[in-house]
Amino acid sequence: MRVCVAGAYGAFGIKHLDALAAIDDVEVTSVMGPTKAKIEALAAERGIGHAATSLEECIARDDVDAVILATPTQLHADQGVACMEAGKHVLIEIPMADTLEDSRRLVEKQKETGVVAMAGQVRRFNPSHQWIHNKIVAGELKIQQMDVQTYFFRRSNMNAKGEPRSWTDHLLWHHACHTVDLFQYQTGETCSEAFGLQGPHHPELGIAMDMSIGMKVPSGAICTLSLSFNNDGPLGTFFRYICDNGTYIARYDDLFDGNENPIDLSGVAVSNNGIELIDREFFAAIREGRTPNGSVAETLAAMETLDRIEKSFAS
Repeated sequence: MRVCVAGAYGAFGIKHLDALAAIDDVEVTSVMGPTKAKIEALAAERGIGHAATSLEECIARDDVDAVILATPTQLHADQGVACMEAGKHVLIEIPMADTLEDSRRLVEKQKETGVVAMAGQVRRFNPSHQWIHNKIVAGELKIQQMDVQTYFFRRSNMNAKGEPRSWTDHLLWHHACHTVDLFQYQTGETCSEAFGLQGPHHPELGIAMDMSIGMKVPSGAICTLSLSFNNDGPLGTFFRYICDNGTYIARYDDLFDGNENPIDLSGVAVSNNGIELIDREFFAAIREGRTPNGSVAETLAAMETLDRIEKSFAS
């Protein structure tokens, strides 16, 4: 399987390149980035044969079967459509788009072309959340409440590598997207109620720096999500699952019970790296000719819920 990584020298582009190196029978044949010197240096360092500043150049190549888009959010929809129209399978980093309209456009293009199109909902694949999901499917757990905190200290336009961004991140359409999809995935339901509150907008970035979201599914389970770019303290996303049979705390790829005792996740998946696991699912779905877990069609419900939350800000 021959793949192009677009946005390859960004924070998540590098994570995908590292993950792909651990997967047999996958070769990165092309990388794309907006700066010629940077992308050519990365290609030389990684031994990748082709580098370009244009996605169009990459997807025109015969040695590219699939594309991983780790590009700025605002480009995802148009680039995803372009990949599918070129007959390339595509994994679009989270979020697949920053509007419901663009998300639906991606779903329609996938139906039209029949290629594999997947959204980067990596929380479905983190071993900690997989362990919970397996227990739910087996009937051993039922979620009563999820309490989630997503905290960063990001008062300037910087990426996860501490470098200046050329685009603006968003608490709702990016960071809340993780939890909205995960809550609906873990409960197996779409939210019947969803609302949000947002704090003041940053005077330069033009985005809300603090946000609170509440959700409920028809069975009665609720989710409370707090997000901030103003938090000067422990950074990241922390999940508390309050269930009918125990409480569990997930921190990325680690899981603890409610009393902070670690839970052994060995055997849950072939890797403890969520990025590697989502990449493995992408290529497995291509090889097996099936719909992947986290397809653009399957995750559209999360984008619909985000749209409802955005509309609730105005009310």
